Amino acid sequence: MRAVTTHQGRLEVAEVPDLEPGPGQILLDVLRCGICGSDLHARTHGDVTADALAQMGYADFIRSRDTVVLGHEFVGTIAAYGPKTRGSWKLGSRVVALPMLGTGDGVQLTGLSPKAPGGYAEQVLVSEAFAFPVPEKVSDDHAALVEPLAVAHHAVRRSQIGSREVAVVVGCGPIGLAVILLLKAAGVRTVVASDLSAGRRELAKRCGADIVVDPRETDPFDAYGERRGHLRSAQALFDLALGSMRAARSVPGLPWARLMRLAEKAGQVPKGPVVFECVGVPGMIDDLVAKAPLRSRVVVVGVCMEPDAIRPSVAIGKEIDLRFVFGYDPAEFHEVLQWIASGRLDPTPLVTGTVGLEGVADAFADLADAGEHAKILIKP
Repeated sequence: MRAVTTHQGRLEVAEVPDLEPGPGQILLDVLRCGICGSDLHARTHGDVTADALAQMGYADFIRSRDTVVLGHEFVGTIAAYGPKTRGSWKLGSRVVALPMLGTGDGVQLTGLSPKAPGGYAEQVLVSEAFAFPVPEKVSDDHAALVEPLAVAHHAVRRSQIGSREVAVVVGCGPIGLAVILLLKAAGVRTVVASDLSAGRRELAKRCGADIVVDPRETDPFDAYGERRGHLRSAQALFDLALGSMRAARSVPGLPWARLMRLAEKAGQVPKGPVVFECVGVPGMIDDLVAKAPLRSRVVVVGVCMEPDAIRPSVAIGKEIDLRFVFGYDPAEFHEVLQWIASGRLDPTPLVTGTVGLEGVADAFADLADAGEHAKILIKP
């Protein structure tokens, strides 16, 4: 079959061996496959990531010496079932699946391992246990977006953001835009989006961001106004606490310490916004920790493929919560599919281009430019 392979950072349309479904596997004819930022990084920084994942027990992540078919965001029609499958759906049915393939060598990351070829191809293998049927009203383009949207859904859930809290999304590439979509689907009222690219700022508006800024002109942490009570300095926090104590002590017999604890439980103690780091370059986390208001939650969604450094003393001094998120669970994946089907989630703004296998290399160049594109889909 025809596929796009990567080897030593070079993309090539090639003839690769046909796939045969093994035990518990389904063979799909690929309808669409999204190009993910992780694919761009894996092509050039795979060795660094492979070393990190090997320390965590996964030794089969793509390395530059490997020849790998990328692609883990896909939808396809069922072409054949392997042995020990239930045959849950008719041949020709559309399905999406978590990109994790059960093999004789354990579970492999589809499209990110030489042991599990991905969806930049005419066909791909999936595990029946991880597959879900696509509702008729969901288009092929939207079905291919379930996987990246599930990543965003998991990030928003892990952030534990409330509808009345402010969300600040830094970086409006595909994952940042997906986070904006899921924040609005979750009912968050104020979403601030920040990006250097005018094209991506426009896409952020289309995805539902309430305030969109160019960080060279407007600090995203000032864009929503002081009415939120977010404190930008330790001195401001000290002044607020001192004023509260004086006010409470001015009333004889008032237990001021208990009053402050009750205010804390009621959510009246000042805290910062929930910040979603969706850039994934060295220095970004430290920069956000330094600029965010006191007691902000910084949720790291962007995947930095290189060693990075932060200043713990700054994070400690501002009581910043750092949360790192990865992937999603099967329930989140399925919820996103159902939300698209119901209309609660409309990912239309994400799709900015479609190419055949021959156009993948040019699509990589376009996406690396951080211009007008968000998600480019491959139609094998």
